[in-house]
Amino acid sequence: MTINDWILHHEVAIRLGFFFGILVLIALWEVLAPRRALTVSKLMRWSNNLGLVFFNSFLLRLLFPAAAVGVAAFASSQGWGLFNYVAAPLWLAALASVVIMDLVIYLQHVMVHAVPLLWRLHRVHHADLDYDVTTGARFHPIEIILSMLIKFATILLLGPPVVAVVIFEVLLNGLAMFNHGNIRLPLGLDRALRLLVVTPDMHRVHHSVEDDEANSNFGFNLSLWDRLFGTYRDQPRAGHEGMTIGIHKFRTTAEASRIDGLLLMPFRGTVSDYAINRRQWSKPGEGDA
Repeated sequence: MTINDWILHHEVAIRLGFFFGILVLIALWEVLAPRRALTVSKLMRWSNNLGLVFFNSFLLRLLFPAAAVGVAAFASSQGWGLFNYVAAPLWLAALASVVIMDLVIYLQHVMVHAVPLLWRLHRVHHADLDYDVTTGARFHPIEIILSMLIKFATILLLGPPVVAVVIFEVLLNGLAMFNHGNIRLPLGLDRALRLLVVTPDMHRVHHSVEDDEANSNFGFNLSLWDRLFGTYRDQPRAGHEGMTIGIHKFRTTAEASRIDGLLLMPFRGTVSDYAINRRQWSKPGEGDA
């Protein structure tokens, strides 16, 4: 059995093992060293957020049984993609693939903020009234499907090694749970870590109700993209304990926490312009992010 065959055979177990292991670790950390006091019942939020996660996982497996790893194996067998044409050591092809796929995720994240129709889907992620480990995996099913299709296209063009796709998927899920964690890091450690990866304090700014703060710090894994493209913001104006999490338009638990409200959220209201497309930001407290 080749390494690719072994990975394909154990891909689900690998991803689930890391997902539940990191989820439990961050959840315990949130209990021992929370960054902010929660405003909504954790039982209420967790049951609905994780319910949405499990529904999305079931839907993806139903629609795309092979998942991203299967597409990578198919591209390799057909000789499709950049790294199936360019001779490169496995370690270099894997490293470059992970970095390039992370850039695509950053650009995709900017896109779902910039296109009003896509923002309607993405605001399910932003509408959470609190910010903790479950927020990192809370997305509308349609956005999850679109994200997977973008990932498939990237893999077919890039031709990454199968192992690189597994590493990327584990990093994406693991770091998304880490940087959405309601956890307190020593300031010095946070400063050092955010030179390379997105930390909870760095990404929490992105979940502010204020337009200019919500449209910053788009990265999930590597922090360099926000610095490189000018979307980096160091701290929220009101501080991490004082800032308001969520979206101005959705402030009730029925709208922002219950799974039925989350599934219907993209279809509420009329399609209108979004703050990232305006020439000037709204004044603090007056935005619609």
